[in-house]
Amino acid sequence: MENNNMLIKNAKEIVTCSGFTAKQGRDMSDLHIIEDGAVVIEEGRIKAVGKNDEILKSFDEKSYEVIDAAGKAVLPGFVDSHTHLVFGGYRAEEFSWRLRGDSYMDIMQRGGGIVNSVKATREAPSEELLEVGMSRLDSMLSFGVTTVEGKSGYGLDLETEIKQLKVMKKLDSCHPLDIIGTFMGAHATPVEYKGRTDEYVDYIIKDMMPLVAKENLAEFSDVFCEKNVFSIEQTRRIQNKAKELGFKIKLHADEIVQFGGGELAAELGATSADHLLQVSDRGIEDMSKAGVVATLLPCTAFSLKESFARGRKMIDMGCAVALATDFNPGSCFCESIPLVFALAALQMNISIEEAITALTINGAAAIDRAHEIGSIDPGKKGDILILEFPSYKFIPYHIGVSTVEKVIKNGRLAFDKKKGGRIC
Repeated sequence: MENNNMLIKNAKEIVTCSGFTAKQGRDMSDLHIIEDGAVVIEEGRIKAVGKNDEILKSFDEKSYEVIDAAGKAVLPGFVDSHTHLVFGGYRAEEFSWRLRGDSYMDIMQRGGGIVNSVKATREAPSEELLEVGMSRLDSMLSFGVTTVEGKSGYGLDLETEIKQLKVMKKLDSCHPLDIIGTFMGAHATPVEYKGRTDEYVDYIIKDMMPLVAKENLAEFSDVFCEKNVFSIEQTRRIQNKAKELGFKIKLHADEIVQFGGGELAAELGATSADHLLQVSDRGIEDMSKAGVVATLLPCTAFSLKESFARGRKMIDMGCAVALATDFNPGSCFCESIPLVFALAALQMNISIEEAITALTINGAAAIDRAHEIGSIDPGKKGDILILEFPSYKFIPYHIGVSTVEKVIKNGRLAFDKKKGGRIC
């Protein structure tokens, strides 16, 4: 219906993930499940959720597009809160180098890695980036993603960073998924600034960020805070300026070595700190106290053959943990939510319930959207998944395979596996 009115009835279970802020520690296990439930969406927003009989007594089915979810589980749409979805070119050869034992940092030092993608992205016209971006978003949608964060960072010059962010704005306007833009000019030092990283930081602060802010092209600022990339002090300079300009803060932190990134994220009041494979106990404690969402990216550790982040430890220490794909052309060419889920459960000792929370309400919190999405609560956007199976427990059980049958976005059917894919 044109007015985005929908009624989902007869669900075997509705996993509401109810809440409006990130869930920390043991609260991540509470999914607020309604057995034999129904959901009402009016004008794209959730109007009511509850027991099937009670909902059907209160709302006239004739006023809604009705979906019968008998024997199915219903969940909030997944939030992929860390991706690099707009880029040119690919790095399959580098993947083969890693398989023979070359490290990620070795490849970067040989001119590979991020700077390899920079050349291809600088050369790619916006129309090409838009076309491949649409295809990637369609794939994400098929896995149940209804909101995705996208970073720049494959330009490392003003023109290309702006190009990436404008492509994401265009994709946001013409694809069902919502796209949250993040400026990441501080992804690496470009070859033209080799050996002059402090000067490149000046360029980011004086030339890049003010224009991105003026044109309202990104909501967040992110920095790859890592040994031999951007130092703690360089990161602090960039992000303090970002805060002055009105950006919210994210950090690539403690991925390769223990570097103090978790502690810095807490100091800066970051919305999230991401990767965290090597984060210290002090960093975990500081993030927990500061309310920084710890966004973990298990497919990246898997792809790089590195040890997984200590997700169990972070939850036990009271952190709010989110999970995301880190979809990118180098370290993780993967947008598979089912694989993220399986790795979190099987390799990180995160419970199924905690993983659901990490991909819904906590993923929403990692992009400052927990008040709008991430749970099936009245007033929130009508972003909902219907699985092929009667329980959320089938998600990791069917290892690496999507169990999503239908995706509703803003009260409209956006994806139907039985009808061949994206609907609108």
